[in-house]
Amino acid sequence: MRHVERNQRVVVLALDGVYPFELGIPSRILGAADGRYEVLTCSVDGRPVSSNADFTIGVEHGPEILATADTVVIAPVSSERMTLELPEEVRTALTFVRPDARIVSICTGAFVLAAAGLLEGRRATTHWQLADLFRITYPHVDLDPDVLFVDDGRILTSAGAASGVDICLHLVRKDHGSELANTVARRCVVPPFRDGGQAQYIEQPVPEQGAASTAGTRAWALERLDEPLTLGDLAAHARMSLRTFARRFNEEVGLSPGRWLIQQRVARARHLLESSDLSVDQIAGRVGFATGASLRQHLHAAIGVSPQVYRRTFQTAAR
Repeated sequence: MRHVERNQRVVVLALDGVYPFELGIPSRILGAADGRYEVLTCSVDGRPVSSNADFTIGVEHGPEILATADTVVIAPVSSERMTLELPEEVRTALTFVRPDARIVSICTGAFVLAAAGLLEGRRATTHWQLADLFRITYPHVDLDPDVLFVDDGRILTSAGAASGVDICLHLVRKDHGSELANTVARRCVVPPFRDGGQAQYIEQPVPEQGAASTAGTRAWALERLDEPLTLGDLAAHARMSLRTFARRFNEEVGLSPGRWLIQQRVARARHLLESSDLSVDQIAGRVGFATGASLRQHLHAAIGVSPQVYRRTFQTAAR
């Protein structure tokens, strides 16, 4: 976790077949961070690139500018334009990236990193629809298709489309703390955190027409995270049987009610660790974990660090 003292240069690599929306995410999100980032765009040869839409995108820089980047972002291309073998011009462009530069991929950009050997033995993610192809092609990468992004230190990967927003907000939080990241989110009219992971977007059976939603019960539960909520409590609030509620909840959210509750409690705990001086035991009580030990266990399972390390990292970054 880094504490950034100066403005960072972020260089986005645009390849032929690039998605225009995702290509623009780093500039839009990081560009709203009070001048903390300079975002530039390059191609493998300095020439315009075709997009997956009906227009071509002009860029100002060739691959040489990658050598000046603190962070490199690999923008995604449409699956029709993907090649499993890394094109020679892309491989050459990546040689300009400094060994200490942070590298981020959005969506299918993970295929570029994997083909370049940069994800070998690492945990990563990509769009859920391409997860099977990714696993077959790159079996030595620890793929997690259920999350919105993976931070594996120097290399970060994100899932499809709007998860580029999530990972860019994560970069701001990581570099400058939650206060600035929340400000950026408000300016861009996006949530600072999104609940759950890709699982909620994977194609699910459509609930029966006219079926009651669990949304009201989810909102009700979020106001009572400090209480020992059970599946029975949730089903009773939704006025459904346990079986019907669990099935419908999974259809709508892509997670079981129990897993969703843990995610919400961990998210609330992270916020309190960042924004308050409450003890770990006090935070555990406020978010519905029985003990501080339980909070430590669930936080470590979610993000791989202890509450003390998490607090020290983000409270330091905010200063």
